Amino acid sequence: MKWTFGGLEALLGIPILGGAIILSLYWAPLAIMLVLHIIGLVFAAKEERSKTGHILGILASALGWIPGVGMIMHILAAIFLMIEAGKNK
Repeated sequence: MKWTFGGLEALLGIPILGGAIILSLYWAPLAIMLVLHIIGLVFAAKEERSKTGHILGILASALGWIPGVGMIMHILAAIFLMIEAGKNK
């Protein structure tokens, strides 16, 4: 699950492409990712796994409408989610 969410965050973090996806779908990807990260956070807490990537993902979804800040937050969330996914083997 973290690999998938990390890939989606990385896609939304691409400067022009991510912004175009978010704007063309009327910010729906931010709402969808917010719900997915909340679900992921619940599962991570339940299984006592690292929650940092999901928390950053929630912040990225909440701040994603701010052009520069949103891009940086999506990239950070993607990095942390990928690192956490690699450690959870």
